[in-house]
Amino acid sequence: MSALIEFREVCRYYQMGDNVVTAADHVTFSIEKGEFVAIVGHSGSGKSTCMNIIGCLDVPTAGEYLLNGRNVGELDKNELAEIRNEMLGFIFQQYNLLPKLNLLENVEVPLMYAGVSKRERKKRAKEALESVGLGDKLKNLPSQLSGGQQQRVSIARALVGKPSVILADEPTGALDSNTGREVLELLKSLNNEGHTVVLITHDNEIASKANRMIRLKDGRVVYDGVALSPEELVKANRESEVS
Repeated sequence: MSALIEFREVCRYYQMGDNVVTAADHVTFSIEKGEFVAIVGHSGSGKSTCMNIIGCLDVPTAGEYLLNGRNVGELDKNELAEIRNEMLGFIFQQYNLLPKLNLLENVEVPLMYAGVSKRERKKRAKEALESVGLGDKLKNLPSQLSGGQQQRVSIARALVGKPSVILADEPTGALDSNTGREVLELLKSLNNEGHTVVLITHDNEIASKANRMIRLKDGRVVYDGVALSPEELVKANRESEVS
């Protein structure tokens, strides 16, 4: 049985004037259903490129990306959009909520694109907001919420389509440390309930909250294993430099 997410020697090249930039360089890894994995690296490491490919926002230049056994590189734009809507739930650093819609309406938006009936949309949006502790604020506007609450709305929106993968891109980047910890705990609890969570971050401390860490540097995987604390990561980097 194939993994839920599988990268096979994935390369992504970009033409920048006369130069070719290698954003992903023969990246290979797999993520099984139900895992909580952090993809971590500094700016320019390739983590955003990998996130875009996982999220079907981009395709490899070479190599293969399989999502639930399906080769994403062979799909057209309409098929990619369909997969994003059906299989992927996105959580971004900026919450991307529509300011004139209340919370219930914001969470309903992906279901509208999926053609779900109005009655079913409202039912599922209400359930999703209740699952993140906002069942008493259905009619509130985003401007009436704190940053942490707005991020919870975006998590509810990611969950409402019942995706196979929750893809969280720097989900605590716009939050203070206490609120950020609350959001990470929510992601961990969702993973404990069986959701597959892929967390993209530059922050080693945040990455250490996952169960597994894939570390990228210069477009390549330099570590794939148990999530390390920042201190353990510094030690591992020193040992790799010596060896």
